[in-house]
Amino acid sequence: MSVTVVFLGPLADLANGQELEVAGPLDWAGLLRAVGPDIAREIQADRVNVACGGSVLADKKSLQAKDGDEIALLPPVSGG
Repeated sequence: MSVTVVFLGPLADLANGQELEVAGPLDWAGLLRAVGPDIAREIQADRVNVACGGSVLADKKSLQAKDGDEIALLPPVSGG
């Protein structure tokens, strides 16, 4: 089974795509390894939120994604 990581906004550009399938289960350290150093650096910033299974995590470092879950990486929204 796998976990789907969804990159939104500028993170999709950085990832050269909108989704990545990785082996599950997946914790925070595993996510950082899976997305590579450039994206890992970005998602560790306080301004980036992480959602798992449709719920934004209060503490993204508590991530515990199970097989079949979707993780969304949510950069800050800009615009007017």
